[in-house]
Amino acid sequence: MAIALTELSAGQHEPVASLIQPYSAFPKVITGPTVWQADDFRSSPDKWQRTWSPAQVADLEAAYATFEATGLPLTAISKETFPLSPSLVAFLTEIRSVIVDGQGFILIQGLPTTEWSVLKSSAIYLAIGTNIGHVLSQNGKGHVLGHVKDLGNDPTQIHKVRIYSTNARQFFHTDAADSVGLLCLHKAKEGGESDVVSAHNIWNTLQAERPDVAELLAKPDWYFDRKGEVSDGLNGWVKKAVFYYHDGHVISHYDPYFVKSIGRHVEAGLIPGHTPAQLEAIEVLEQVAGRLSLHMVLKVGDIQFVADTHVFHARTGYTDHAPPAPRRHLLRLWLSTPVAEGGWKRPFPDSDKTKRGGIQVNQQPETCPLDGE
Repeated sequence: MAIALTELSAGQHEPVASLIQPYSAFPKVITGPTVWQADDFRSSPDKWQRTWSPAQVADLEAAYATFEATGLPLTAISKETFPLSPSLVAFLTEIRSVIVDGQGFILIQGLPTTEWSVLKSSAIYLAIGTNIGHVLSQNGKGHVLGHVKDLGNDPTQIHKVRIYSTNARQFFHTDAADSVGLLCLHKAKEGGESDVVSAHNIWNTLQAERPDVAELLAKPDWYFDRKGEVSDGLNGWVKKAVFYYHDGHVISHYDPYFVKSIGRHVEAGLIPGHTPAQLEAIEVLEQVAGRLSLHMVLKVGDIQFVADTHVFHARTGYTDHAPPAPRRHLLRLWLSTPVAEGGWKRPFPDSDKTKRGGIQVNQQPETCPLDGE
């Protein structure tokens, strides 16, 4: 089977200046399905939980057997090389619409990953993901299959350590993608639980309670560290806003660890530090997100998909089981939803690309390691 050359992820970009809307152009109140209250979902789990049926699992296993026989690597997985049954495609298409234009999160329960090898779980997960979006590189190593696992890295070294490779708390954030997926292979002994919150509910709350903070977050005056994952000729940081208003959508992009790790650039006199007002805005944003959030626990075999365009997500710190029990381990996908396939337009130069976003360093090829590295 001939495989076309894979388009690389577009990487991180600063917004196009002419597309930045002033705070005065933003809506005072956002309405629609992207604005939700946690209580509505706590009392109605059917709104956000799905379960794989035995027939669907059998279809996934049959599709894997067909793909395995081709001898293709994981990096070659696409809707063409790993086709799913029409019923699975319909099931995932409905989920995709919820992620892209609806509440922005779904939990799918019940993959029998304890009966599968990591390779089989990874392949099936990638095939599922290709029906939600296009996989993106998540780091300078080109990982399109990511591993959320404590590798013993020091979480205080935030200028060079990505928090997903530690057991530390992850504050409310989005990823450099249109959506993110997590498949739980092993749970922690304690902690490592998930929270999600409507970014549009956050925006409405800030507009009502702290419009000064909302205005600060809408200005492209925030420096985000690249944490050393930098292509030749680029700065070690990007300058962005946290909220954008573009093509009728309020879009969010934010990770406090990338905002807080700019100190070495400031000390070198390359960029100014964040102002006291900005530092307060970070705290207010976290507090409001926590107050409005929905808590959930992923069991082994569960997949969580979350929109990075209009949902913030967080993770509690955790403690792993003592060896030889396995450590907490989640497989992660960053996914792009191109404009040509119904994705939201974004005020960035890569908006119309198929694989917009991600973290791409030079021409690093895509890789799919089977464990954290």
